[in-house]
Amino acid sequence: MPRAQWVRTQPQTLLASCVLVLDRQDRVLLLRYGPGNPSSGSWWLPGGMLDHGEDPWAAARREMLEETGIEIGPEPVLLGIGHRGDVLGTGPVLDCLFHAGTLTEGVRVRLSEEHDRHGLFSLDELDGLRLTARRATLTALHAAARERSVVYLREGLPL
Repeated sequence: MPRAQWVRTQPQTLLASCVLVLDRQDRVLLLRYGPGNPSSGSWWLPGGMLDHGEDPWAAARREMLEETGIEIGPEPVLLGIGHRGDVLGTGPVLDCLFHAGTLTEGVRVRLSEEHDRHGLFSLDELDGLRLTARRATLTALHAAARERSVVYLREGLPL
């Protein structure tokens, strides 16, 4: 089979990058999707889909800046990779999940039009929130950040 034809037979998967950032009390920064978004009213990590040709770390840095106004460092710290079989009818998504360290005191979050609120939440406080994805995902990422390890997630659950 000619290579060009073979390439067309390969799986089509979207790529996304998300950023976990904590504060000094080990709370996770989450953003709430605003009205008009498919996930309106739910909370999740800063992040989004990669632009054409963009690498995952560059996307994570861009999304963090666009969605929070916070610039993160130049060195990537990979927390994990996740695979979701179908996201809102678009098909499979491969998530690259990064740790951006600890927020400095007094840092100000400047939200994009996509979000209407932000907050810092302990793992115990997640139970009262409507999350875009699984709580187990955040718990696994939080543990990986603390342990300086990497996690693989399938449908938001660590294997």
